[in-house]
Amino acid sequence: MESVRESVMSDAGPVTPSRVAAAVQASGRLLGTAGALAAVEGISAELNGLGPLQALVRDPSVTDIFVNGPGAVWLDRGDGLERAPVAFSGEPQVRALAARLVAAGGRRLDDGSPCVDIRLEGGFRVHAVLPPISTAGTLLSIRIRRERVFSMDELRRNGMFGAQVQGVLERMLERRLSFLISGATGSGKTTLLATLLGLCAPGERLVLIEDAAELNPVHPHVVSLEARHGNLEGGGVVDLGELVRQSLRMRPDRLVVGECRGAEVRELLAAMNTGHSGGGGTIHANTAADVPARLTALGALAGMGQDAVRLQAASALDAVVHVERLNNGRTVSCIGVLQGSTAGLVVGSALDICRGAVRAGPAWPKLAERLGLDPGGWDPGGLDPGELDPGELNPGGKNAAGPAGPARPPERAGRGDRGGGEG
Repeated sequence: MESVRESVMSDAGPVTPSRVAAAVQASGRLLGTAGALAAVEGISAELNGLGPLQALVRDPSVTDIFVNGPGAVWLDRGDGLERAPVAFSGEPQVRALAARLVAAGGRRLDDGSPCVDIRLEGGFRVHAVLPPISTAGTLLSIRIRRERVFSMDELRRNGMFGAQVQGVLERMLERRLSFLISGATGSGKTTLLATLLGLCAPGERLVLIEDAAELNPVHPHVVSLEARHGNLEGGGVVDLGELVRQSLRMRPDRLVVGECRGAEVRELLAAMNTGHSGGGGTIHANTAADVPARLTALGALAGMGQDAVRLQAASALDAVVHVERLNNGRTVSCIGVLQGSTAGLVVGSALDICRGAVRAGPAWPKLAERLGLDPGGWDPGGLDPGELDPGELNPGGKNAAGPAGPARPPERAGRGDRGGGEG
């Protein structure tokens, strides 16, 4: 079919199925009806789509595709990596696909620019690496953004959390707690964040800031901002920090940074400390206890000292939700509270979840207070609270949401006035 491919590419204009079919017929090859249809589909996919990967994209359960070489294609359906039953004809086909995808995103992939990350229309995020940077040939990593967003009940049925943890997470959004979702790559941080944002009141204005747009919460009032990389001369850069600053003039009710990965953490913490409660984001960390070190490192990129990060983070953030990817799927493994101390910034464990069992930790009273619950309902000394429903713990307490709607989280020492910032 190489001659058919060359014939189609030799003529200007869009590559349509009718043009491909005409080229197949003109080739004189007797393929039969089924063979001709397969040839048209294959060549159209190679010239317009993802080539041999096109069939994988049609599977709605596939979230990631990895090409490690012509004969090494892997995919992830949400429960771990598995070998895909497809292959490329050789290294030239892989490289041609990578170059075409990158060009469709307005960038170039060549020896002068061998590593490129771009987002394409249709919800694809593509990262490509050329040899000799990659010793095994051209590499492709494709993240597929699915328009469908899971509900909290669906995530619970899929095993991400149980009913008690679901109640705590929903209460976090209702009470407008500011939070971070931590975890490793592919642990489900973005999936959980998108679902949680769908719990926000319909009248709230959500401003989402991302390096590459992936969040798609089910909510009627969402404004999405995406960072812009520089051109070949390095000009035209619009980074996440600049977008956070601009978003403060857009009157956000909830300010969300899809992934805190650089100096923008300074602007985000400052915003959360000046009246913009209820925001959130994700951060890469192996455990919840590692989040302070990660925040300190990111703050250093923005010129913040350890004491500044400790004071700002402890004042701005109400909770940390840690997710993990296990052999049987993704799960919430810990909910903690950021606390500043003389020893530095730490995450105190409020709830530890293991194999569905939920145990209250030393920081549970602090989190319960912020949720408007009775801390005595779950014993921080180790009582298994699995039989208790957080939504029924002291629902009529002084901090509980009343008829007028969700209450604000109780003020903490050092938080300062959260009502006087820009917005």
